Amino acid sequence: MNPIEQLKAEIESRRDAFSDSLSEEELTQLSSLLDRLASNAKETITKITESLPEEQKEVVQEKVKAKLNDQEVVRRSKMDALAESGIDPFGQAFAVTAHAEDLRNTYGEKTSEELEAENNIVSIAGRIMSKRRMGKIGFMHIQDKSGKIQVVVKKQVVGDDVYEIFKASDLGDIIGVKGKVIKTNAGELSVEVNEYTHLTKALRPLPEKFHGFTDKEERYRRRYVDLIMNEDAKRVAFLRPAIISCIRNYMSTQGFTEVETPILSNLLTGASARPFVTHHNSQNIDMYLRIALELPLKRLLVGGMEAVYEIGRVFRNEGMDTNHNPEFTLMEAYLAYSNLEGMMNLTEGMYKTIAKDVIGKMDYKYNGYDINLDGTWARVSMTDAIKERTGIDFRAINDLDECLKLAEEHQIELEPHEKQYGHIINKFFEKYVEETLIQPTFLYGHPLEISPLTKKNPDDPRFVDRFELFIGGTEFANAYTELNNPIDQLERFEEQLKEKDLGNDEANDIDMDFIEALEYGMPPAGGIGYGIDRLCMLFTEQESIRDVLLFPTMKQRGE
Repeated sequence: MNPIEQLKAEIESRRDAFSDSLSEEELTQLSSLLDRLASNAKETITKITESLPEEQKEVVQEKVKAKLNDQEVVRRSKMDALAESGIDPFGQAFAVTAHAEDLRNTYGEKTSEELEAENNIVSIAGRIMSKRRMGKIGFMHIQDKSGKIQVVVKKQVVGDDVYEIFKASDLGDIIGVKGKVIKTNAGELSVEVNEYTHLTKALRPLPEKFHGFTDKEERYRRRYVDLIMNEDAKRVAFLRPAIISCIRNYMSTQGFTEVETPILSNLLTGASARPFVTHHNSQNIDMYLRIALELPLKRLLVGGMEAVYEIGRVFRNEGMDTNHNPEFTLMEAYLAYSNLEGMMNLTEGMYKTIAKDVIGKMDYKYNGYDINLDGTWARVSMTDAIKERTGIDFRAINDLDECLKLAEEHQIELEPHEKQYGHIINKFFEKYVEETLIQPTFLYGHPLEISPLTKKNPDDPRFVDRFELFIGGTEFANAYTELNNPIDQLERFEEQLKEKDLGNDEANDIDMDFIEALEYGMPPAGGIGYGIDRLCMLFTEQESIRDVLLFPTMKQRGE
């Protein structure tokens, strides 16, 4: 049963449901129309097939057996017909001199008379998105990377043979045209075709515009179709690299050097996360895909590079949701002789530069909130934020048993390795504070236990010099005054091993080479990590990380 027959069967099976909006006569007319459409489709296929040589008839029949739908069979027949007439169905190079946006920007404000006098000749290429004919003249909208433009094909200009090629074209085909920039009688900017070149035959029909490609899962799986059909998907696809380019330019003006560091590692270091494990055959060893960029970059500070950053993929073998993808883009930056204050200034400046230079505004919709990036961003300590929400002042508490009792009273569940002062504070923050930090806020003063690579606060060694940037109740950046004491760092690594023994499978290994590097002397430094995907979500105003990744990780179909 072809799609038209399926539609008719659906209407017949639900005739009563349609009776409220359509009369019995209208339903009968609709059914008759569908019958004629189905019959015409079959006749078209039969005529095309009968006109082919015997060997091509067999090919078409094989395709029908392969359960291709009517449109797919017709398109393959047209492909064969093109080849038979000496035209490559999948084309050759074509010299493009302009894009749709170029034409709109250059000629959009000119009158029909001005364009006629200028006789501007351009060559454009793109995908056919709409098509209609009025006798010996045809109109199409073709879409390139910058948008759509109308082309006008006149039989008396291109000739009978070329006009037949145009008539046989389908939506989704890719063509190239050369012609004069004009405005039609309706005032639409167009290209009047002098030369028409078939470039690629689309063997599958495009989804129906408004109802055929609305399933988000399918949009993410078949991003190539999403980019064809969804203007916003294409906008985001081009905006993301513009944002990253702006970041690179900003970091360059701040005196930073971009570097590259290894993706594969023998050790699990740099963050608290579950890794992906792979195997190096020639060395016969298991290796980790990196979960962070930190330690190699800090080695470069030891080497004297002073201001370095990297934008790269990292991999964490964890769950997927609207904010998390197993592989994502992280940026980490390290600046010798800086501290937490320096990282706050760097971050606020970077976000505001992107907002002004790339997007052109300071107000955004994110995570259901109205976000304003202007002004001086708030700065608040973790313990003060908890105290404001719960009345509990953890800085005044030194007894672990008291902390455990408070956790129990507030129904906070703790894993064995979390029954420590710092972990309990972090649990209170996650429960009572995190989702309340809506406008840009630097949250500082994290407990030691959850910050193994950070310098202790000189006034209270239970805490470290660290901050996180929160926007819309979500973490956007994580920064430190970097720990450069090799003896202290080794002790922190050893504490991490104890946590691993207690069941913390995200605890770090001991990286003795990094300890050795610190023993040569690393200058005091500030360091920060940014989730680039989440940053792009904010600036493109998207609700899911999958909307800013061209090819997000997906579950297999049927799961």
